Amino acid sequence: MRNMLRRDKYCSMPPKPKVKRPKTARERMSARRKRLRAQGLRPVQHWVPDVRDPKVRADLLRQGRLLARHPENAEIDAWIDANYDWSEWK
Repeated sequence: MRNMLRRDKYCSMPPKPKVKRPKTARERMSARRKRLRAQGLRPVQHWVPDVRDPKVRADLLRQGRLLARHPENAEIDAWIDANYDWSEWK
């Protein structure tokens, strides 16, 4: 009698479809990382200058001005022009 109450092969009622709960953000990210690792990739965190910060922006401008006054700029530019393939840019 007990088997007749269960919804399985002993009962004639069709089984209820299982309702999948939505995946959490953590589960989705875990699955994504697993797929990427399976492709031979690994996570790397990059820190870049925050150009929204006025101090960082001022320092970058200062460094740019110093580079612009470099005494060997002409030679460096000539070497880049001679060795870089510019065909993709034209």
